[in-house]
Amino acid sequence: MLKFAMFDTKPYDEPAFRRYAEEAGVGIKFYETRLNADTVSLAEGYDGVIPFVNDVVDAPVIEALHRHGARLIAMRCAGYNNVDLEAARGRIAVYRVPAYSPHAVAEHAMAMLLTIVRRTHKAYIRTRDFNFSLNGMVGFDLYGKTIGIVGTGRIGRALIDICRGFGMKVIAYDARNASDASIEYVSLEELFARSDVISLHCPLTDETDHMIDEHAIRRMKRGVVLINTSRGALIDAEALLADIKDRHIGAACLDVYEEESDVFFEDFSGHILDDDVLARLISMPNVLITSHQAFLTEEALDGIARTTVQNISDYFSGRFNDNEVVGGAEQRAPALTR
Repeated sequence: MLKFAMFDTKPYDEPAFRRYAEEAGVGIKFYETRLNADTVSLAEGYDGVIPFVNDVVDAPVIEALHRHGARLIAMRCAGYNNVDLEAARGRIAVYRVPAYSPHAVAEHAMAMLLTIVRRTHKAYIRTRDFNFSLNGMVGFDLYGKTIGIVGTGRIGRALIDICRGFGMKVIAYDARNASDASIEYVSLEELFARSDVISLHCPLTDETDHMIDEHAIRRMKRGVVLINTSRGALIDAEALLADIKDRHIGAACLDVYEEESDVFFEDFSGHILDDDVLARLISMPNVLITSHQAFLTEEALDGIARTTVQNISDYFSGRFNDNEVVGGAEQRAPALTR
């Protein structure tokens, strides 16, 4: 039986993984701790690891995994910016889950947008205190507004469909324009200038790191609403905070944050938050933050587990699929029996 160590495991992760792993004959050891240089020894004797978005899979960790005999890093997420691909190349294969439920993320982005512009989160708090005043609750119609979608992969396209249903005008930017979609593509500069709402749906790369910085924000409309459900470092958080205080940014909806690895997925309700930028963002009345929650639906969790286990089975059976990011030491790994 193949043996895998899964890190940064939460209670909601286990049921689907247990079900699909049992069907595929894969044994999984679930660890609550995150994968990093201090915990990589827990993976000794396993055929591979199953990390998540905030696990650290850098060169030292990959070196240790290779030394421990691991042959596959099966990411259970779409992004892999936390993996040193060059350190893994030719030593340990890296697979990912490119699309577990694009509708889950797109729907969460729209939910955040509706919440921030119609103040439903504030209305809930008020009415719980029997306060039925409407002062300060004025929002605006989405109908007729222009939304700029940065990244038109499966999630971006799903949000485009939703926005069109609301009667919004959609423009988009992508490094590779989709030829099979009726999408109005524009330059990033034009998207910034024309959009009332901007939603980010692109991967984190060297080119997109801090793509929303002080210079980019100054090219946007005053009062623009920013949505980020992709990767936190797409936005320079300090620049965002400064332009919220300057009243240039009308509102921000953030499901991700560039320094989230030390905060998100944990309960700090009884502690003082050390991250001053995040604390100040949370304190702003026009900022809505959720803790990397956009993917969290039953359908998405099932899809993540199903695809991750399928990736493992395919690799060790010698069947390649499109989810391979880099290859390991062997182009076709024989199945292992232990």
